[in-house]
Amino acid sequence: MSPRILILAAACLFAVPAPAATLAVKPGGLTAAMAQARPGDVLRLLPGTHPGPVRVDLTLTLTADPGAVIDGGGQGNSLIVTAPRVVLRGLEIRNSGSSLFDQNAGIFLDKGATATVVEGNHLVGNLIGIYDWGAAEVVIRDNHIIGRSDLRLSERGNGIQLWNAPGTRVIGNRVEGGRDGIFVTTSHHNLFQDNRFTGVRFAIHYMYTNDSEVSGNLSEGNHVGYAIMYSQRLTVRDNISRHDRLHGLLLNYTNGSQISGNIIDGRFPELRTAAGTEESGDRDMPADDLDPTAPRTGTGKCVFIYNANKNRLTGNRFSGCEIGVHFTAGSERNIIAGNAFVANRTQVKYVGTRALDWSDAGRGNFWSDNAAFDLDGDGIADEPYRPNDVVDRIIWAHPQAKLLLNSPGIQMIRWAQKQFPALHPGGVTDSAPLMTDPVALPAPTKQEASP
Repeated sequence: MSPRILILAAACLFAVPAPAATLAVKPGGLTAAMAQARPGDVLRLLPGTHPGPVRVDLTLTLTADPGAVIDGGGQGNSLIVTAPRVVLRGLEIRNSGSSLFDQNAGIFLDKGATATVVEGNHLVGNLIGIYDWGAAEVVIRDNHIIGRSDLRLSERGNGIQLWNAPGTRVIGNRVEGGRDGIFVTTSHHNLFQDNRFTGVRFAIHYMYTNDSEVSGNLSEGNHVGYAIMYSQRLTVRDNISRHDRLHGLLLNYTNGSQISGNIIDGRFPELRTAAGTEESGDRDMPADDLDPTAPRTGTGKCVFIYNANKNRLTGNRFSGCEIGVHFTAGSERNIIAGNAFVANRTQVKYVGTRALDWSDAGRGNFWSDNAAFDLDGDGIADEPYRPNDVVDRIIWAHPQAKLLLNSPGIQMIRWAQKQFPALHPGGVTDSAPLMTDPVALPAPTKQEASP
């Protein structure tokens, strides 16, 4: 073998990178361990308190033994990641700063933290739990976040917050307390799946985020379940809203989206103790437009559709709410068919004058209060269903008129409208109402089964 080949072989041998190492880190030694670490190393935190803030500027894995805690000391971000492909797994992170202006967080992912994995962590007492500030293709999975419910709602941070984080997936997390469970703005191609939210304002607060999916989530006992706003081409499917106070689902300037398989169960349990109800003393949410003197039997509105266009709502179940669907502000070219409206005090509130047919291809919706016949046995009622009439409009405009609901004059008006359909001033009609409930109640989800 020639000397030249020997030299090249030796150069290749020495060019092989050193294998990744696992370094045990004692309390107080994390900064020094970061300085000594090489790309790919695993830093394992030993039990005890590891003071923050911690800064990860290198691609590595940070994990911990039970009893190890990263404590931000109430200042700034408890843990900051600026390097790509970092893995944060099995950490307990506490006590970030409390400045909303500076967006203090337990875990702060800077723009350089592309493809970072945040998995199986426990975050307590941070203003924002996890904040992805511009890092793409991040995975945030199976974390448990307990927010700052000791603050007024306007002073709290969100459980998980995303800004301009394309391709990020938020899966299987549990968020309790704080302001919103997930708040996302100005992003695209995101997935929010199988998360659970309790004791927050909005379970998912969604703004200017297109071409994304919200599926399989559970919102229970919050102000609003899913507030989907200013976004296009979304898939919102198989989510559950249970006992949420104001709205189960809010569509505001949401366009060209598929809304299917969602369950809104508005019936309140006997005792409502979730954060944000009247019993908690929270006064930061505006009152809704329901009659405040009427006894509350459930969620204010299963669905509020405000200036949302070209959407397809199919296979959803809206039950136990004060209003099944409040439809307003010029929402046009939506398809609403194959849904079940069950035991809502008012099935539909629509105050426009246009005539809308809520059916598609000869198939409408199921209405639990529709006392109809099906003489030909085709599963479609023999007469169209109209959820509202002139009397409803009068009562919406003049709530005091409820005192006259059982009067002979009101009954005569309703009889005349039934005999002469031309008296109806427009509004919602289901020309092919279903005789049986088309929406089967789902089996418990992964998040419902979690303790």
